[in-house]
Amino acid sequence: MPQVQTETRVKIEKPTENKLAELKVKSWPIWTKEASTFDWSYDATETCYFLEGEVTVKTDRGEVSFGKGDLVTFPKGLSCTWNVKKPVRKHYQFS
Repeated sequence: MPQVQTETRVKIEKPTENKLAELKVKSWPIWTKEASTFDWSYDATETCYFLEGEVTVKTDRGEVSFGKGDLVTFPKGLSCTWNVKKPVRKHYQFS
């Protein structure tokens, strides 16, 4: 049986106001989290826009950091550890 490789790259971008409007980010739900560390795995792709906070996520490919003003996409199948350094407030959407 062939092994299936899942994409584990986290995409981080600095979106323009036009891109945020196009995605209708302001209509997405908001998630908040205090400073903490926890394991997480994605069973769907998540796109989120950070309104506040600072986070480092560790994956099998290394660490990425992001925070306020970043549009971040986590691919389906990703397992990671979140280290929330400053409390987070973000819009999010699963697809």
